Amino acid sequence: MSIQDADSPSDSRAWLRTERTGRVLRLIAGGAWIVRDAARLDKLLGDLRPDDAPEAVIDGSAVTQLDSSGGWLLVRTKRALEKAGKRVSSFTLPEVYSPLIDTIEKEHTAPPVVMERRHGLMPLLERIGRSTVETGRQGYRMLGYLGRFTIEFMEAMLLPRSNLRIAALIHQVEEVGINALPIVGLLGFLIGIVMAYQGADQLRRFGAEIFTINLLGVGILRELGGLVTAIIIAGRSGSAFTAQIGTMRVNEEIDALQTIGINTFDVLVLPRVLGLLIALPFLTFYADVMAMIGGAVMCYFDLGITIPAFMRQLHEAVSMNTFLVGIIKAPVFAIVIGLVGCFEGLQVERNAASVGKLTTRSVVESVFLVIVLDAGFSILFSILKI
Repeated sequence: MSIQDADSPSDSRAWLRTERTGRVLRLIAGGAWIVRDAARLDKLLGDLRPDDAPEAVIDGSAVTQLDSSGGWLLVRTKRALEKAGKRVSSFTLPEVYSPLIDTIEKEHTAPPVVMERRHGLMPLLERIGRSTVETGRQGYRMLGYLGRFTIEFMEAMLLPRSNLRIAALIHQVEEVGINALPIVGLLGFLIGIVMAYQGADQLRRFGAEIFTINLLGVGILRELGGLVTAIIIAGRSGSAFTAQIGTMRVNEEIDALQTIGINTFDVLVLPRVLGLLIALPFLTFYADVMAMIGGAVMCYFDLGITIPAFMRQLHEAVSMNTFLVGIIKAPVFAIVIGLVGCFEGLQVERNAASVGKLTTRSVVESVFLVIVLDAGFSILFSILKI
């Protein structure tokens, strides 16, 4: 059997031909085996049908250029001949391409992935079990991480010569606090409008439109202001923590810091968590104020309640305890968001896909934990009658 490329062997383009010499099948390649001609060469090699010759030789001594695509085509052909039962006694290429061929042969030895069909009750139970075990391990690791943060935080606060970096802390307060004011204020304002509109629409049926202000005061100050602010910060700053630290891990910057003896926890984690701990209570207060302004605007245009009347009713509806219940939750939310964001960033593997995956996980875990803690606080304050 013989197959020959239409191009002349003297052409700079890749060419290929086969010869039969006695019991030996010779596959002769030459020219530029590069990605430009990969599709054409793949078709030529696909048309190759090995005959009954027990031995094969691949002669690529006339190859003038070779890249990974061309090298892979030659290695694949060699393996196809061996799979067909032929002994490849010689695989010749210019010496300069030997490292490339060696690398390709080593990197492409894994068997093809076979997707297992997973149907039925047992595979479902297996997945549930694996997920449960992994969730438990994740919780255990995060609990240990919380313990380390507690120790590092106490050392930073109590030791006179602590390694707390004030400049980094101020930078984080600016990033997670001041720079978040526009989005937090806008969403707080809109939430105030929505709550006032929906509350007034329901209370109008009973002639109790004035109690829309009570609904706004208690709902925003006690629950929604802090919860919505924490969710916004989890999506904005928590994800940024994971992406920043994860990118540093991919670029081996964290390894470099550890090599020169720098405590990465002091440099990367403490400033971020403490910055968020300082900023989130103020952001919550700011969101409460903007929501009240939005509710007051809506009450004025929809119900005709003037701003002085709104303020008098709000003063009667809420107390200092109502405000403090919402604010006291903010530092707890800040610690959870900061720790989860930094923890997931440090778990990133050395590839870009891991950064995206763990950034998504960071946001999901932060929002989940914030909502769970908010529900726990609500139950606790209800039991304590606060």
